[in-house]
Amino acid sequence: MKKAIATSKAPAAIGPYSQAIEAGAFVYCSGQLPICPATGTFPEGGIKEQTRQSLLNVQAILQEAGLDLKDVVKTTVLLADIADFGAMNEVYDQMFQAPFPARSAFAVRDLPKGALVEIEVIAAR
Repeated sequence: MKKAIATSKAPAAIGPYSQAIEAGAFVYCSGQLPICPATGTFPEGGIKEQTRQSLLNVQAILQEAGLDLKDVVKTTVLLADIADFGAMNEVYDQMFQAPFPARSAFAVRDLPKGALVEIEVIAAR
């Protein structure tokens, strides 16, 4: 059985998908762009600011499900430019704590709306 998770504290889905789905002991959070839910825009700055906003969006969705970033077991980070990996990693390190989740990171050709980063997570109860 699966249950949709949704919150107004993160950007609404921009297509036919849920912000997150809870299935059993896991919550699968869709990729989060760095969109500020209050303004509908990207934060001022660059990759660091966008990484923080993407993770804040993830955190808001997880909190709606009664979880937090400490419950994340796997992340996938999509970058528009792999040269941004180090700067993204600095913010990522500040937002997560040991033991850190497993992670994959990829450079992709483009991200929706011209974003620099998109982050999806899997969290466990």
